[in-house]
Formats: sequence, C-alpha cells, structure tokens
Amino acid sequence: MNKLLAILASATFATGAFAADAAPAKTPSPAQLAQQEKMARCNKNAEGKKGNERKVFMKTCLSGDDGKFSPAQQAQRDRMKACNDDALAMKGDERKKFMRTCLSKK
Repeated sequence: MNKLLAILASATFATGAFAADAAPAKTPSPAQLAQQEKMARCNKNAEGKKGNERKVFMKTCLSGDDGKFSPAQQAQRDRMKACNDDALAMKGDERKKFMRTCLSKK
C-alpha cells in the first residue's frame, strides 16, 4: 500500500512540475492588447444597458462604427431598411428577387 501511495505521489508531483514548465506564459500581441482595451472601454460604457440594447451597443462599439456613416453609407442603410420592410411577407426566391431589384434602384 505504501508503495502505491509513493508511486501516485511521485507521479502527481512529476506531472504537475512538467505541466508548469511546458506552458510558459504568452504575452499578447499589440492587436490583442488593443482589442482587450477596446472591450474594456465598451464594457464600461455599456453599464446600465441590458438585453438587446446592450448587445446592439456592444456590437456597434466593438466594430468602431460609433454610429457615424458617410452620406453614401447612410443612403445604402436607409435603402436596405426600406427594402427589408417591404419584403417582410416574402420568402425564398421571391424575396431574393425583390431585394435584388429593390436595392439596385437609385
């Protein structure tokens, strides 16, 4: 019994020591650090928001949009919203065809 305990103890010690030496700590890349900082900033600004409101805010904040679009981008977004609203009842190929023609109009 003592031999079994000694073997288990030495195996546990050896495995623990090996695992500690085998995995040195990695330092984050500059891109990873920037993303972590952005996440912390957005998370702090999202305090008090819950559910879908928080989800939408975090998506916008992390993408860096800040809700500012050029006039051409805003026109495209407005066109997409209008076409989507008109196509609510459509499905499948009918919807695809409608959206293609609706979005290509200027």
